[in-house]
Amino acid sequence: MASLVFLCGETRLTQIVCGVVVKGHWNNLLKSNIGSNLTSTTVNQVLLNLSQDGCRVSWAFFQWLESNLNHKHSLQSTWTMVHTLTKHKHFKIAQNLLEKIAVRDYLSSPSVLTSLVMTHDDPDLNSQILSWLVIFYANSRMTQEAIQVFEHMRMHGFKPHLHACTVLLSSLAKVRLTDMVWKVYKKMVRVGVVSNIHIFNVLIHACCKSGDVEKAESLLNEMESGLIFPDLFTFNTMISLYCKKGMHYEALGIQDRMERGGIPPDIVTYNSLIYGFCREGRMREALRLFREIKGATPNLVTYTTLIDGYCRVNDLEEALRFREEMEMKGLCPGVVTYNAILRKLCEEGRIRDANKLLNEMSDRKVEPDNVTCNTLINAYSKLGDMVSAMKVKKKMLEAALKPDQFTFKALIHGFCKLHEVNSAKELLFEMLDAGFSPCYSTYSWLVDMYCDQGNKEAVIGLPDELSRKGLCVDISVYRALIRRLCKLDKIVSAETIFTLMQAKGLKGDSVVYTSLAYAYFKSGKAIASSDMLDEMAKRRLMITLKIYRCFSASYAGDGSILGLFWGHVIERGLISKNILKHIQELDVNS
Repeated sequence: MASLVFLCGETRLTQIVCGVVVKGHWNNLLKSNIGSNLTSTTVNQVLLNLSQDGCRVSWAFFQWLESNLNHKHSLQSTWTMVHTLTKHKHFKIAQNLLEKIAVRDYLSSPSVLTSLVMTHDDPDLNSQILSWLVIFYANSRMTQEAIQVFEHMRMHGFKPHLHACTVLLSSLAKVRLTDMVWKVYKKMVRVGVVSNIHIFNVLIHACCKSGDVEKAESLLNEMESGLIFPDLFTFNTMISLYCKKGMHYEALGIQDRMERGGIPPDIVTYNSLIYGFCREGRMREALRLFREIKGATPNLVTYTTLIDGYCRVNDLEEALRFREEMEMKGLCPGVVTYNAILRKLCEEGRIRDANKLLNEMSDRKVEPDNVTCNTLINAYSKLGDMVSAMKVKKKMLEAALKPDQFTFKALIHGFCKLHEVNSAKELLFEMLDAGFSPCYSTYSWLVDMYCDQGNKEAVIGLPDELSRKGLCVDISVYRALIRRLCKLDKIVSAETIFTLMQAKGLKGDSVVYTSLAYAYFKSGKAIASSDMLDEMAKRRLMITLKIYRCFSASYAGDGSILGLFWGHVIERGLISKNILKHIQELDVNS
């Protein structure tokens, strides 16, 4: 038999192996050198032949090859096995086998998928398997790969299963890829997938994430017109959205609608409504709703929301009373509960009480999180106790907590107030190395510190110093420096940085030009201001509503001067008609 292996072709070898397997003489493959000469093509053909009589023998042989001949199955033979198992309704085994090769063999690649799918012409089976692949990638947070498989199915006429579409949309909504949610949904509808309650719930959830009330209401109407009745999840999502938008009347209307429709509110419903009132300081309404809870039991989230709400309206006594109540009911405060109380204690400068609370957390095995540490760091920094602030940062690192932008911001602010230049800069560099972009406030504190010391050269040299550290200095750095210097009426320094920025090949944006134009206008340099506005018009740099609001708030004390400046801006057409309409509405309301 050994010599026969070399004399016969691939087809004959396949027949021989199939005969040996069917007769059950598998060990003959070990004794001869047939097994050692099996190619991936031969194995794939053997599996195809064996699958004609079911999948029991082919699956057993597939596993036997791996364990006895140490055979590494090719992607093609594994795909064939997945198809065979799926065809004979061994779905769980097929899914597990598919998931093993999903990451290893880059199955989301269009070229790989095309070559695999072409070898099996059953469209229903291909749709089933590819739908599983979409689900696996989506659940594994490999959204790009999931989208690629979905696109392949759409382009090759394979209809994705409804559950695969639901999981894909849900995974996109979770990571706030709202635009992609709508793109996938539209394509899904075009290939004939009919939406059900689960699809609509995912879409409304995406609206909640993006704060799109109008779209959510439209989807709710579309559901009902299609005789798809909203469920508890639908209503809770709508209530959550309304509460986040401060639309309490609409939220309570949904609650009433639920009850009239025979869907009793659960604790999630009540928690959302209570949160909506608490975030706006409307504690009387929040308390009334809490007392009216029926058919549900207040949980940790309920009490923590109320405690946080009372802390925010400066009623620490009532917050602590609710904490006692929750503990009497057997609910232990979590880290979020402690953080709410800790924040209030720190705001009131009660550091000793804050440390007692920390000791209590330790005794109860409640691990501090970033919010806990940042609250303490911020409190110490405001008090100028940077030794204690840095100790908290050290404890963060020891607890495997990573400092975030709020950690660095608080520490930099503290050191800047104390004019400890080196410490402030060291933390700035550490912040940048950690991948965080300092905001305008952070650079402002550095500018203020240097200006207080009369060290304008240090401000002007800051971009180059950052560059020498190997950091990328973009327009955001120059923008922040110029904006703050203009606010401090340090126009000469602002001009110098503007010139250096241009020499680096960076062009100013609307904020840079508006800052300089207003600084010139305010100091009586009308021609220089006019030149800046003309350059803006030439480059079509427009004033957005955000810029208008920001400048109006920052220079609110300037009175009529600011009004005259905006008049010049409008004359040059640097504010669109739509934005101007919003501005006029703001002025009327104020």
